[in-house]
Amino acid sequence: MLSKFFILCSGADQKILTECSQGERTKFVGIGATVFFTAVMAFIAASYALYTVFENALIAVSFGIVWGLLIFNLDRFIVSTIRKRDSFKSEFLQAAPRIVLAIIIAIVISKPLEIKIFEKEINSVLLKEKNQMAINNKTQVANYFKSDLETNRAKTDSLKSEITKKEAEVNLLYEAYITEAEGTKGTMKMGKGPVFSEKLAKHNLAKAELDSIRKANAVKLATLDSQSKTLEQDQSKKISETQPVIDNFDGLMARITALNTLPLLPSLFLMLLFLAIETAPIIAKLLSPKGEYDFKIEDLETALKVTIAQDVYQRNLLVRTSAEMHDKVYAEIASDRELLELQRKKATELLELQAENFVEKQRRTF
Repeated sequence: MLSKFFILCSGADQKILTECSQGERTKFVGIGATVFFTAVMAFIAASYALYTVFENALIAVSFGIVWGLLIFNLDRFIVSTIRKRDSFKSEFLQAAPRIVLAIIIAIVISKPLEIKIFEKEINSVLLKEKNQMAINNKTQVANYFKSDLETNRAKTDSLKSEITKKEAEVNLLYEAYITEAEGTKGTMKMGKGPVFSEKLAKHNLAKAELDSIRKANAVKLATLDSQSKTLEQDQSKKISETQPVIDNFDGLMARITALNTLPLLPSLFLMLLFLAIETAPIIAKLLSPKGEYDFKIEDLETALKVTIAQDVYQRNLLVRTSAEMHDKVYAEIASDRELLELQRKKATELLELQAENFVEKQRRTF
């Protein structure tokens, strides 16, 4: 039962193969098994590749089945249409397009499985890339809000500087009227004289201005502080909104790109393995000598070609003979005087009728 299934997979004519030896049937069983298992590998690879894209098992398996059947049909067609010839060169030229197609199929099949086999290494590469992308994202977002934050910070520093400057002025005036009262500076006279009163008035005026500046700037500083907090919240929100995009940076293309950054040799060996599996039936047919099955197929094809050539020749001969017979018949008819006189008589009657009809039409016009 299994042998029949694999022979069916090989695309061989089962009726002809049953008349061949056991060794010949075994060869086609091996070819059919290779075609079948290649399709199974294609199904697994396509299902995994689609699962990494859609993360839906039903969609992945459905497409994997379609892809597996497509590869199965292509491989079966490739193997079944290669015919053994007397010249290896002609056989190779016949198989060359199919070998190129087999190479393409092998690459397509192997790539998703490479991604699965080297999944841990790929995840490590993706983690590094995600971390770098997160750092770059924070830098870009910070640069986006940088000018607004710097403007806000400059205004805040300016208001605080104004208060500090006024406080320094008030402190100097305070020190001036105190030392004047103590007699250590100024007029060097102890007591509260006119100079003391003047310096005290200046201090009180500056103190009032300081209180006014503090009150006015406090409102402005509160507004700027609120704006600064809003900008910082917007910056954090922007980073948190873009972070999921970075976290989801693990699709099929990202994994293929990460795979290409890994050492080439392991990936190359795996691809060569699938290339060997995919091209094995074709190479086997090219390298194997003509077998009993090939001779029987060639015999049937040759017999059919001869039969068709005979049919074409007989039809052409029939056409030529029939044409010659008709030429002779019409030549004899053309030389028959009675038939010629009859033809002349009928033509004369026809011309007379045409002339009478013409005259009748002319009369109606008057």
